[in-house]
Amino acid sequence: MKTIAHQLEQAFRIAIRAAFDGHDVDPLIAPAQNEKFGDYQSNAAMGLAKLITDQTGQKTNPRSVAEQIISHLDLGDLTDTKPDKAWIAGPGFINIKLSASWVAKQLANVAGDATLGIEKASAPLTVVVDYSGPNIAKQMHVGHLRSTIIGDAIARVIEMQGHRVIRQNHIGDWGTQFGMLIAFHRNKSDKTFGDLSHLEDDYRAAKVLFDQDKIAFAPAALKAVVELQGGDAEAVQIWKTIVEITREHYLSIYHRLGVALSTEHERGESFYNTFLPGIVQTLRDKHLARDSEGAVAVFVDGAEKPPVIVEKTGGGYLYATTDLAAINYRVHTLRADRIIYTHDSRQQQHFDQVFRIARQAGFAAPDTKLDYAPFGTMLGADGKPFKTRSGDTVKLKDLLDEAEERALAVITQKNPDLPDDLRKQVAWQVGIGSVKYSDLSKDRVSDYAFAWDQMLSMDGNTAPYLQNAYVRIRSIFRKAGEQSATDATIVLTVPHEMALAKHILRFGEVVEIVGRELKPHHLCAYLYDLATRFHGFYEHCPVLQSERDIRASRLGLSDLTARTLACGLKLLGIEAPEQM
Repeated sequence: MKTIAHQLEQAFRIAIRAAFDGHDVDPLIAPAQNEKFGDYQSNAAMGLAKLITDQTGQKTNPRSVAEQIISHLDLGDLTDTKPDKAWIAGPGFINIKLSASWVAKQLANVAGDATLGIEKASAPLTVVVDYSGPNIAKQMHVGHLRSTIIGDAIARVIEMQGHRVIRQNHIGDWGTQFGMLIAFHRNKSDKTFGDLSHLEDDYRAAKVLFDQDKIAFAPAALKAVVELQGGDAEAVQIWKTIVEITREHYLSIYHRLGVALSTEHERGESFYNTFLPGIVQTLRDKHLARDSEGAVAVFVDGAEKPPVIVEKTGGGYLYATTDLAAINYRVHTLRADRIIYTHDSRQQQHFDQVFRIARQAGFAAPDTKLDYAPFGTMLGADGKPFKTRSGDTVKLKDLLDEAEERALAVITQKNPDLPDDLRKQVAWQVGIGSVKYSDLSKDRVSDYAFAWDQMLSMDGNTAPYLQNAYVRIRSIFRKAGEQSATDATIVLTVPHEMALAKHILRFGEVVEIVGRELKPHHLCAYLYDLATRFHGFYEHCPVLQSERDIRASRLGLSDLTARTLACGLKLLGIEAPEQM
């Protein structure tokens, strides 16, 4: 269904064209910043006044423009019939107050919609979302958290909008480090591999040997790289075993996080290896790349600025070459209309250069949208990158273990009568949800401080607060002896009912903003406001104690709130428990 903002935009466009000889400008519809001034606002008059002249050739006053727009504005039953439901404020803002009966009708439409009124794309796109990107032979650490959960939330939201989403996990599974591991394994008396922690120990030992033993080990490692690239059976088998051991680790992390990534989404650096010579040749053929000090480089920022190296001296390729090959594959094979990358903000220049080269070379079509969604750093209480007390990088598995342990303690204290199995299930839902929400609720471009007590709090903008709001609503229905109230006729008669109802109807608008700006924190802020408004409604509007028709109406409003909370949390990849 059309969002309120879209319905208002359409009505205002018609009015503007009628008032000003076919002018078609953006009505600039937005929710009112203060509900005392209405529910929605159009800011079109100020800009339009600069385009319109009166009979004397003078620029028109914005308030006069606003008056003419209102005189042609037909909002039907969207507002009350009283003349003060669309009025001018300040220099020319047009304020709109929604009719309670119209809002109730919209709620009825939302109640019967599985996606709660989220508007489906009229022309669905194929959208590739590149996220997570763990490295082979290494455990995932906290540095992988943001890319993984931000990318997953973005993919879920865009998918909900009706687009075809192709998830891509660009794993680091190629390069010199595998030559080191292969050579090290060949030298071991014990040919078993062990688990991933043993592989990490092997890699650290192999790196020391590679740096120190330039006579024997370093040449052997480089030779192993050549053998791997050439398809040597033994080298390939060792490499495959290393990849599979690592894969078991990160797939288990994805499962715990509830992240929708599997082996079918993997397109590692090794996948693009055979394409790289052709990428470099295309760049040469199009006179974008040339020889430079023994390497092949693209001077995308001009001859005076450092170039992008696409082939190293003596052969071999870099991240930029692989990323160009990935864009080419995603556009011409996966038929992507839009490609989204979630990587930390330090990669800004890299992606800017790669995107420009891709367009110049034709790897990306002119109308292919290339989006880089950068994110800041997770910090500790000291304001420095989050580390263990010993200064080591925090393993993601250890972080998730502690989250569940802390959540279990909170749940046990809050509700000790819950059966053990259920308590552990809820501890997973709350613990993992808290870690994810604490991250997603921050503007992704910002650094943020990781704080256990804050993220597990039952108060404030946290996952437990939202989850508890959902649990509270479900408990109302258990007391009522009902499962839901989707067929209830909702009547809005008091301010707290109206405030909650209008906010429910904004869900689709917020989802649209997240899909456009790639910032899940907008959805988090919306859900927090929704839960807060519900608590205000519940405090001031008796539900089960009300007379039959009012009771049914308020149960219906509660049911819609719960469904919206659950759907919003699901888009963030967070569970909504039935009990806490």
